[in-house]
Amino acid sequence: MEIGAKRKAGQGNFYNLTDFINIEDLKPKVCTTVVNGVRMKTLDEMEQEFEQELLQVENQNKKKQIQSEKEITELESPHSQNSQNNLIQNNLKPRIYQETILGTCILNNTLVVLPTGLGKTLIAMLLATARIKLFPNSKILVLAPTRPLVEQHINTFKKHTSISDDEMVLFTGMVKPEKRAQLWKKARVIFSTPQGLENDVLSGKIKLNDVSLVVFDEAHRASGDYSYVFLAKKYEKQAKYPRVLGLTASPGSDAEKILEVCQNLWIDAVEVRTDEDADVKPYVQEVDINWIKVDFPDEFKKIQKFLQTSYKSKLKSVKEYGYVKSSGELSKTELLRLQGYLHSELSKGFKNIDLMKSVSLIAEAMKIQHAIELLETQGISALQEYFMKLEQEAVLGKTKAAKNLAVDTNFKSAGILTRNLYSENVEHPKVEMLLNIIQTQISKNSNHKMIVFNQFRDSASKIKQELDKKGISNEMFFGQAKKKGTGLSQKEQKKVLDRFREGEFHVLISTSVGEEGLDIPKVDSVIFYEPVPSAIRTIQRRGRTGRNEKGSVSVMVTKGTRDEGYRWSAHHKEKRMHRVLNELKRQFKKVGKTKKETTLDLQEFISEKPIKISADHREKGNLVVKDLSDKGLEIELCQLKVGDYVLSNRVCVELKKVGDFVDSIIDGRLLAQVKQMKMHVERPVIIIEGDEDIYAQRKIHPNAIRGMIATIAISFGIPIIHTKNSQETAALLVVMAKREQTELGGTFNPHASRKPATSNERIEYIVSSLPGIGQSLVKPLLSKFKTIKNIVNADLKELKEVEKIGDKKAKDIQKVLTEEWTEKFK
Repeated sequence: MEIGAKRKAGQGNFYNLTDFINIEDLKPKVCTTVVNGVRMKTLDEMEQEFEQELLQVENQNKKKQIQSEKEITELESPHSQNSQNNLIQNNLKPRIYQETILGTCILNNTLVVLPTGLGKTLIAMLLATARIKLFPNSKILVLAPTRPLVEQHINTFKKHTSISDDEMVLFTGMVKPEKRAQLWKKARVIFSTPQGLENDVLSGKIKLNDVSLVVFDEAHRASGDYSYVFLAKKYEKQAKYPRVLGLTASPGSDAEKILEVCQNLWIDAVEVRTDEDADVKPYVQEVDINWIKVDFPDEFKKIQKFLQTSYKSKLKSVKEYGYVKSSGELSKTELLRLQGYLHSELSKGFKNIDLMKSVSLIAEAMKIQHAIELLETQGISALQEYFMKLEQEAVLGKTKAAKNLAVDTNFKSAGILTRNLYSENVEHPKVEMLLNIIQTQISKNSNHKMIVFNQFRDSASKIKQELDKKGISNEMFFGQAKKKGTGLSQKEQKKVLDRFREGEFHVLISTSVGEEGLDIPKVDSVIFYEPVPSAIRTIQRRGRTGRNEKGSVSVMVTKGTRDEGYRWSAHHKEKRMHRVLNELKRQFKKVGKTKKETTLDLQEFISEKPIKISADHREKGNLVVKDLSDKGLEIELCQLKVGDYVLSNRVCVELKKVGDFVDSIIDGRLLAQVKQMKMHVERPVIIIEGDEDIYAQRKIHPNAIRGMIATIAISFGIPIIHTKNSQETAALLVVMAKREQTELGGTFNPHASRKPATSNERIEYIVSSLPGIGQSLVKPLLSKFKTIKNIVNADLKELKEVEKIGDKKAKDIQKVLTEEWTEKFK
């Protein structure tokens, strides 16, 4: 840290002078005894004097440090008389490791990695109350990815703190933005999902300047374009006294990914605990891990052989075309990476026949690979469902890959064998094994509760059917996406979990949505229907049991299949994760702080007058909007009549990705949009974003695209500008908006429109603004009444004589023409 570098209130440590100054450099090198008859001090005397002065400075700093440590001790200790302003209920006693971690969190933006069930939420609650004590007029923001998790947090705070219920509010997508803005002003602690809040912060409806703590639950999500990243960045810029707490049981196994999370959340320190740490071990409940080996049936192996032969033939062809070095099996990740590369080559205009064939072959290989995975890990029912889906796609001609597989001899042979086994009701041995485990556990304890994890909905539905046949009470727990009627709304998810907590049924069958963070006490056992190759998901699944008492985990592994590979993949990734975290803890550097110290908002370089841009509400998920917000502009999200961005009262921009531009030519949207922009906007602009080859997007002749570009530029006089990416688009919009709103002295109007030039245009413009009267009804209305005065004086009957004007439109017109104007704000 440089001398004089500023630290925000509540955020910094005290530093001694000796931290920054090398004492040897300050000692005099030469001492002259007498100068001009005056005796000079000896070197020893000067050293003693210097050390005395230095000691005085250090003593003063020590006093400040003692005072600071005293305050911190009071904040850290939940048992002190002044503890957290008595916001924590007296019956809540944190464990030693929680108090230790809390000490770090009070002084630093901290990522806390703690096994599931060991009280991450309590640490967040203690820190929240400490920050409220330190900054009494501040707010606390607790973020979690899903509504059930958010509700879980607010219930914990209500149960264990004395903060009144009125001061705690819950934000989800169900709460309207206007209501959220009102609740925000009154609330002291806000619990929210990140997506809706991101839109509020983006549009300026909510400011984070008074928030003294943001808790990011499931912090490992803070990567890429996830809302956590944007919110953390805005918080660091806006907050008067920022403090960040990231909570996760598993941030990932990749060092770069963990560092990315730390950087995105502006983390200063990492606190890691595992089940084996001395201060944690006494509180860890014993969990028995059972690896259940399942034989892979011979009839399944026949299907597997046909599929593998088909798969290898696809990769062999791709190798011949020169796009892979080996025809050996590639992982799913490698196939996706190769597919992305081939598509990028296509988008650049490289359209040789080998490349186009390889794109289709890789798509076929991915479908075959998925079929093999279903066969090995799930069974015949799931595979048959998949084959039927591909057959339907081939018949409808949806994808070329499906059509090619439909005539592939090996793939067809696998389909025939699968259909035969399906008709004979043959299932994967896992099904019978699972039923035996569940029945055995329930026979031992009639109150035994267990979760069965399966990552495929079709297989989960099959498990439910089998449990229903055996009379075992169960429910499915899925995400919100509606697939074959199995989707659950967040409200329905909560009901299912509440019923499970109350013991109304024995078995919860869950997909990945049940893996993350949910606090379901007294789950006696967890069953993995299949191993998953992710360390994060494995840890999350395992953490659903053994929270308050002993639990068990059973993992079913099919011998000689990818199940075994997935098992060891997750194991090694988890080990690697702990190594990376421990190394990170020892050598942590402030990877995020430099951003704030070196990056300045655009607003600091322009006039005091703020630059505003109005964006259509459908653009809220576009990276351009976030980039504009990052540059310090005021963004208004609203419904625009034309265009995507309004920069002034005369400039409106329509933004098209390269692919969307071509698509809109084909479906006719583009010409209609251009006409509307020209009619309503004085200075319309079209931006085409992307570095893809515009002539290689669809099966459309390049001259058709060139013709449309020429029509827009020449016939309509609308400039077309090309940008490479969202950052370049945002930078261009900023320059355009700045020029319009400052240099040219223009004004900002989110509903910018073209100023009518002629008298006729002015008349048409006024008439078109009447309710229900668009451009199509302007001329019929004026043809009958000739003047605006005549329209104003017309009665209902006369208005209805105009074609396409009925009773409702006529009444709406009369109402707006006769209604008295009132001043909105007095």
